[in-house]
Amino acid sequence: MKRALWSSSDLSQALGVPVPEGVAATGVSIDTRSMNAGDLFVALRGEKMDGHDFAKAAQDRQAAAILCDHPLPGLETAQIVVGDTFEALRQLAGFAVSRSSAKRIAVTGSVGKTGTKEMLALALSAQAPTHATEGNLNNHYGLPLTLARLHADAAYAVLEMGMNHAGELTPLSELARPHVCVVTTVEPVHIEFFPQLSDVAEAKAEIFAGLQPGGAAVLNRDNPFFALLARRARAKGADIVSFGGHIESEFRLLHSEIAGAATEVLALAGDKPLAYRIGVPGHHWAVNSLAVLAALSALGADVAAGAQTLAAMIPPKGRGARRQIDLPDGGFFELIDESYNASPASMRAAIITLSQIRLEANGRRIAVLGDMLELGSRGPDLHRALGRVLEEAGIDRVFTAGSLMEGMFESLPQKMRAGHAATSTDLAPLVAANIEAGDVVMVKGSAGSRMGRVVEALAAPKGARAMAANGH
Repeated sequence: MKRALWSSSDLSQALGVPVPEGVAATGVSIDTRSMNAGDLFVALRGEKMDGHDFAKAAQDRQAAAILCDHPLPGLETAQIVVGDTFEALRQLAGFAVSRSSAKRIAVTGSVGKTGTKEMLALALSAQAPTHATEGNLNNHYGLPLTLARLHADAAYAVLEMGMNHAGELTPLSELARPHVCVVTTVEPVHIEFFPQLSDVAEAKAEIFAGLQPGGAAVLNRDNPFFALLARRARAKGADIVSFGGHIESEFRLLHSEIAGAATEVLALAGDKPLAYRIGVPGHHWAVNSLAVLAALSALGADVAAGAQTLAAMIPPKGRGARRQIDLPDGGFFELIDESYNASPASMRAAIITLSQIRLEANGRRIAVLGDMLELGSRGPDLHRALGRVLEEAGIDRVFTAGSLMEGMFESLPQKMRAGHAATSTDLAPLVAANIEAGDVVMVKGSAGSRMGRVVEALAAPKGARAMAANGH
């Protein structure tokens, strides 16, 4: 039986309103599609949907109570009426933070924040009860929801924070009041909304807004904006802990190499050598693992033990998961799913990882790429620049989808051009028709490019994939 997360008295104290006696919520939800029996359902008003319209569905899913901004007739489930349900969710989050003794770690960055968050959660949960952001619940709705789900007896809370506009991280950090802030890197992501890359760095520095006294900032020593971020963090009283390949990094990467579906790492933690394995392939995973170790050090956790737990790391969906797919006529190819999102930095990392994977006899390295979005006027140039990366990495064949990728595709040597289509839906059968046994196929693009459709087509049962390849 699940422990109660919110009692009637706690809810009343947090919200400042009467709460029916006997309410005991074991979780908090804002979406009836994923809620569990016993959850408190918070009926949020969004731009496209109103959670109040799903109150009956919440009752059918056995919600413990419904948090609403007006009485809802015809329901038997307990109702808690407040003036504004979004503000009430933030009140629950603030109360959960106040009653918790958990050390809170906030993670942001242009790329790598979800993987870093997952590695941190894995390492810390092996040492003490740890709460962490689920999936990508990292925005103005997701962060309060994550905090509202924080049990009072958790020792650690790993909190991912995302943004694509200035001013978004400040309220998240002030609500979470972190003890450690991690900034993985600053790269040209969402630059459609920022005049210069330094503005992205300033926006990332907002994560220090709620940093607790005596807290620490974990920063990438290799990034050009390290000094800017360090200044902003020190202004909030932070101790700086650096990571990267730079010789002055406190957590320094000495060597990494792909070993099958994993990455072998040799690093220095201060002056202490560390050798460990990460259960995901890629140099960028090695770099971000150092951010994890730096955060463990700042928290006073066991760094060496934490490093060893990373062998059990599994990539989040769409962020590098690998699987073997049987071909209809025998043999198999390897599919690397990087379809969740893309930026110039993460594209480079994925291409380099693809180049380092050992091939079977006669196998080819194939990149299937969709448009990178939110890059503004620099978009065409940033896409074309990937052509050189692909050539230098020795990628054998390239498929592309989208108008931005088309220019890059046309700049490639003829022998590398495998096919282009306007959309991922149109591209999928073209890719499926050209895969051969032994190939390694990496699929990547921004979420709006819908490259997951290519992954689905390639991973379909053999018969269905054969039909797709034949255009049916």
